[in-house]
Amino acid sequence: MELLPEGKKNNIEVTFADQQKINEFSKLIMRKDALEAELKKERQEKEYLEDVSLEIELIDEDEEVQYKMGEVFVFLKQSEVVEQLEKDTEIIDEKISQLESKQDDLEDRIKELKTSLYAKFGDNINLER
Repeated sequence: MELLPEGKKNNIEVTFADQQKINEFSKLIMRKDALEAELKKERQEKEYLEDVSLEIELIDEDEEVQYKMGEVFVFLKQSEVVEQLEKDTEIIDEKISQLESKQDDLEDRIKELKTSLYAKFGDNINLER
């Protein structure tokens, strides 16, 4: 059974190095997908913290608010909660920045591999989703 159109032959030999590039490309795509999912989660968490922060600012400064730290809730004053939310937002911003940097690095390597593989295999390989 041939997968090429009728009358078209594949004269390109796939070397071990080519197969290694194809495998690396596949692994990078899977990593990219996982990174995008993690980035989406972190961005949602940041959005949630920003929404909560706006709501907390409307509360009286002396009133105690339940704040989740780890697996427990603690009672903190409104001003302490605002400070903690700012710290948590900064931490998430840093995580997002690191993830975006990793994503950019992956994209660069994926583009390099695509260029190399398409240069050798042309229409005989499909690296698009």
